[in-house]
Amino acid sequence: ITLSFDVSSIRAECSDPRVPEDSSNLACKAASLFMKRYGASDGVRITIRKTIPVAAGLGGGSSNAASVLMGLNRRYDNPFSKESLMSMAGKIGADVPFFIFRSPAMASGIGDKLVGLGCLPPFWLVVIDPGLEVSTAWVYENLELTNSEIDSNIPTSIKAVSELAQLLHNDLEKVTFQKYPALEIIKSVLIDNGAQGALMSGSGPAVFGLFDTINSAMAACRSIRSREGKWNVFLAEPLLT
Repeated sequence: ITLSFDVSSIRAECSDPRVPEDSSNLACKAASLFMKRYGASDGVRITIRKTIPVAAGLGGGSSNAASVLMGLNRRYDNPFSKESLMSMAGKIGADVPFFIFRSPAMASGIGDKLVGLGCLPPFWLVVIDPGLEVSTAWVYENLELTNSEIDSNIPTSIKAVSELAQLLHNDLEKVTFQKYPALEIIKSVLIDNGAQGALMSGSGPAVFGLFDTINSAMAACRSIRSREGKWNVFLAEPLLT
């Protein structure tokens, strides 16, 4: 994301034509809210070079909004604390505060209440985007909610990737997999290629696998890309600090 100040209004420009460039864009909403809280009426041009797949359940729009808030805060000599920015971010979307938090966290509420996790072992991710677009609204509309309680005790310190893999769970999988069974196949492909665990990200359709070494993750990427040319396969290293 690049911010420039050669315009009189807030506008977005994106390399992906599927991304809206009007006020519905979360990045524009972030800029508008920041200016309102700061008491300024400056224009901002937000240039987005899209690399995170659209509507893949990977938080691309939310991370854009967080980047705009942090970028504008630096531009105006940091008038807001991290806590204030996170509060502002929660007004834009439930996932936005996490990208300002910028370290592993346990989320509660609607995802906006964050508690930092302790030490995590180094690991790598192989993320597969099959190129589908899943409506988050549709997934939640079709999720059968219950009043049953589940054990949500997550260790504050995890020493092995295998321990982390055992904690993977996503209630939304049963909804999305029913309509898009190919996603369940992707999970199996990741496990078959050495992932310690695999899970759908958010409401989908992206699915990720956990790997304990970069060599095993790279080998999985090569193998999956050679067999499944239609899938977008990414190698990623998480921010653990």
